[in-house]
Amino acid sequence: MKTLHLPPWLQATPFALVFVLFLVLPLALVGAVSFWQATDYELIPAFSGQNYLDVFQGCSNTAELCVTLKTYLSTLKFCVLVWAITLVIGFLVAYFLAFHVPSTSMQTLLFVVCTVPFWTSNVIRMISWVPLLGRNGLVNQGLMGIGVVDSPVEWLLFSNFSVVLAFVHLYTMFMIVPIFNSMKRIDPALIEASRDSGATGWQTVWNIVIPLCRTGIVIGSIFVVTIVMGDFVTIGVMGGQQIASVGKVIQVQTSYLQFPMAAANAVILLATTLMMVWALTRVVDLRREL
Repeated sequence: MKTLHLPPWLQATPFALVFVLFLVLPLALVGAVSFWQATDYELIPAFSGQNYLDVFQGCSNTAELCVTLKTYLSTLKFCVLVWAITLVIGFLVAYFLAFHVPSTSMQTLLFVVCTVPFWTSNVIRMISWVPLLGRNGLVNQGLMGIGVVDSPVEWLLFSNFSVVLAFVHLYTMFMIVPIFNSMKRIDPALIEASRDSGATGWQTVWNIVIPLCRTGIVIGSIFVVTIVMGDFVTIGVMGGQQIASVGKVIQVQTSYLQFPMAAANAVILLATTLMMVWALTRVVDLRREL
C-alpha cells in the first residue's frame, strides 16, 4: 500500500491555523483596541494614541515617579524575587531528583508528590495561607506561645511577604519540571568523569550541570516570569487589595469597561515581558559562550 507523503508546509498548516486563531488574532485585536477611543457608553474604532499618553501621564515629571512606573517597579520587584527564589528551589529539587535518587520509580513517586498541590485550585491554595499567617493564625500563635514575640506579627499576611510566599508556593513547580527534564538527559558518565578529574561538587555543577540544563532553566524562567507579570488574583488575595500590580490595574480597568486603556496597558505589559524573556535568553547565551 502506497504511503501518502504530504509536503512539510501542508503538514504544518493545521498547527499554523491554530496558532494564528488563538494567539496572533487575539493579540492583534488587543493591539487594535488599544488605539480606539471610548466614552462611557461605547467604543469608537477611531485611531488615537491618547490611551498610551494617558498610561504614562505625569511620567515626564522627573521629581517623582509617576503611578505607572511605580506600578511596573512593584510588579518587577515581585517578578525578580519570585524568579530568583523559584530558580534556587527548583534547581535544588530537580538536582536531588535527578542525581541523588537512584531508582526511576522513586523519582516518579517523588515527582508526583511535588505535583500534589496542583490537585486543587490556585484560590484554595492561596486561602490556605490565611489561617496560618493571620493575626490569630497558627504561626503567630506559635511564636507567641514560645515567647519569640509578645504581639501578633502584622507583616505575615496581606503584605509583600505573603504575596511572594504565595507566588513561590504556586509556581515553583513550573521551574522544577523543565529543569528536571533537562537534567535527566545529562549523561551520568559526565558527572563521574568530572569527579574522577578532581573537580569539586560546585565545579561540577557550575561547569557541567548548569550549562547542560540551560534550556530547562530558560523555559522555567519564562513560565515564572510571564505568569507573575500578568497575575492579579494572587496579589489581590494575598495583598489584601492593597498592593498594586500591572495585572491588577488591567483587571480594574476592564471591570469598569475601560477596554482601550486596558488594552494599551496590556500591550505595554506584553512588550515589557518580551524584553525580560529576551534578556533571560541572552544571559544564558552569554553563559554558554563563556
